[in-house]
Amino acid sequence: MRRVLTWIVLLGLPVSGSGFAVRAASAAGPGSAVLAASAPRPGSAVLAVAAPVTAAAPAAPDSAVRLQALLAEHAALAADLMRSRIRGDADFVQAANAALGQNTDAMTTLMRQLFGPAMVGRFGPLWSEHVVELVAYASAVAAQDDDARHHARAELTEYEEELSRFFAGASHGRLTTAAAHHALDMHVRHLTEQVDAYATGDYVTADRDYREGYQHMYELGGVLADALLPPRDRAALREPVWRLRSRLGELLAEHVVLVEDVTRAAVTNTPDFTAAAAGINANTRDLVAAMDTLFGAATARRFQQIWGYHVEQLVAYSAALAGSDSAGRERARTNLRGYEDRMGALLSEVTGKRMDATGLTAAFRAHDDMLLRHADAYAARDYGTAHEVARETYRHGFDMARDLADAFGATVAGRLPVGGPQTGFGGLATSGVGPSVPLRAGLFGGAADSTYGPGGAGR
Repeated sequence: MRRVLTWIVLLGLPVSGSGFAVRAASAAGPGSAVLAASAPRPGSAVLAVAAPVTAAAPAAPDSAVRLQALLAEHAALAADLMRSRIRGDADFVQAANAALGQNTDAMTTLMRQLFGPAMVGRFGPLWSEHVVELVAYASAVAAQDDDARHHARAELTEYEEELSRFFAGASHGRLTTAAAHHALDMHVRHLTEQVDAYATGDYVTADRDYREGYQHMYELGGVLADALLPPRDRAALREPVWRLRSRLGELLAEHVVLVEDVTRAAVTNTPDFTAAAAGINANTRDLVAAMDTLFGAATARRFQQIWGYHVEQLVAYSAALAGSDSAGRERARTNLRGYEDRMGALLSEVTGKRMDATGLTAAFRAHDDMLLRHADAYAARDYGTAHEVARETYRHGFDMARDLADAFGATVAGRLPVGGPQTGFGGLATSGVGPSVPLRAGLFGGAADSTYGPGGAGR
């Protein structure tokens, strides 16, 4: 499912042709480059905010972002596990299966908290069986067993139908069975088609489906929250600051997922490196577009250069690992320290000192250190540790997104007329667009020509 970011106008800021874009070179080559970022646990304050900018969000909206995060993480973990079956990497399969089980447990716990034990009693077994059949499908593809592959696909279709009826019933009419089925069928198709492509060496298609699968499930989390939460909680999901937290969380966590994907390819020098690099470059374009939307082209250009350098150094570190180049690893680590200082200074400046530069630097340093630890563990084939660090980094991304969104929203609101925040930062809250509509229409879910769109505030 191709998703178009209609609010993006790069204004002459191409990533693929810039000096820091990932080069289609050997992953183990000393000059290999890419783009990166990362993130620990939702709700913990990792960025020092100089002054309070908004009241704490209600528990339900925070839980809605958590649901989005877990569903998207499920998509990435399932894809990773399915690919490891194709490679015949038994050790990685075991660690990935454990990580996917932890994700399922976390999702079941959250669903129980949000919607009650009766709902979870039905959801848990259905979801777990759908995971089992995804792995069975990948195993059949690896064994080139068409009968087993068709059987697994038929079982997946059955679980799609059962889950669709379950979600539609739980929504009390706010989500139709047909809409739920379409969304779940898209999820399964992303995962099965990416592993089909991976098995044939079509890494461009595999990585496109990998990224679209993550994005699709993140949006599905918003749809489900909007359909299943009570009305008093659903209203909060339309607040601009919640939408910004959700969108930044999606982008920063996706950055983590894609950096780790390209790291694995770089460390092992596998042929999917170039396609993985293209995915992280695409994520960077989306982050640059977000900065353009909020703060204008000049700030976006500065962000692009600093952020791109950061990704380059993360990949350079992985390439040095692959080549047993200890000096190269230390050089990349030292270069990252400089990036972290520059990014902290930039974001403190553009938010009018609402965020403390020292605290920001520390947050980005924690992010980078976790990504380097992940690379170290993966290179040592300590896949259990690699997955634990990956989960920690993924959660940290949402911590960062929350603090950044509060400061970004307050900064932009401060440039609007009196009453701007109350009217949705320039009317966005009254657009009538809820989480059930794909959020690609605007950074806050509003129209492409909204206050934060091209020509809006900050230009």
